[in-house]
Amino acid sequence: MLIRIKTCFSFFLFSGIIALSLSCHHVTVISEEVMEVKTPVTIVPVTFKSVTSTVDLPAVTTFMNRSIIRAATTGTIEKISINPGDFIAADQLLFTIRTREAMALKNTVGGDTSLSFKGLINITSHKEGVINSISYQKGDFVQEGDELAVVSEQNSLVFILEVPFELNSYIEKNRRCIIVLPDNRQINGTITGKLSEMDMQSQTVRYVVKPFAAGRLPGNLIASISLVKSANDKALVLPKQAVLGDETQTEFWVMKLINDSTAIKVIVRKGFENNDEVEITQPEFLASDRIVLTGNYGLPDTARISLIKE
Repeated sequence: MLIRIKTCFSFFLFSGIIALSLSCHHVTVISEEVMEVKTPVTIVPVTFKSVTSTVDLPAVTTFMNRSIIRAATTGTIEKISINPGDFIAADQLLFTIRTREAMALKNTVGGDTSLSFKGLINITSHKEGVINSISYQKGDFVQEGDELAVVSEQNSLVFILEVPFELNSYIEKNRRCIIVLPDNRQINGTITGKLSEMDMQSQTVRYVVKPFAAGRLPGNLIASISLVKSANDKALVLPKQAVLGDETQTEFWVMKLINDSTAIKVIVRKGFENNDEVEITQPEFLASDRIVLTGNYGLPDTARISLIKE
């Protein structure tokens, strides 16, 4: 009886040891599976391309030269052939004046038509331009030399570019520029000079930009001019989504693959960027490097990843 009890005790003890061993082995397997959890990611290769960093600044049209149309004789304005804002060509008829002598003769002889003297003097434009203002109306009496109208000369149209003082150094390498009009038309221009005084309120330096072929543009038209800040013919560019940053946006990094299952954190410095791309100025990457595009948010340094094939 005692032998049977010992045999049963040994059997249960052995069974317990086996069960405990199996249980420990199962726990070990689960722990290994937890450690092998990988983050699914997509990757993007490094791209080298030509990029240009620009800054857009406002520019306003103005006419540098204005011509004054004066009365060539004393008399009464018989006819006005223009209106403010009209574009006029050279030698175009602007005013007709009946001389004082013709008015006196008309009043003297009454309706006598035997005298053909009319005494009408035509005033024409000297250059093409825009009628800025008209000083008299039909029927007004004017003296010789009186100002009849002011014409803004079309060929003197320029853009006044407002440049913040801290960007003043960029002007030298931007003598030629692109002018973008409000209707998105683009015309070429050249920075030809600088005005002697800054704008007191905005503290901007004002430059004169001469358009190559502006057409008939009005004064006080607001456009924009792009100045090149920097250019790189072989810049390292990544999608903006691949570049991560801290809360203060003072440190930036990417996750680079060192093999098909591991990504490491690499601190980078940014250059030019737009809504889609970021230029990486440091460090230097190889064309064969692979950068995590999606799934990179929150990844620690030396993260375990799995590639998603697109």
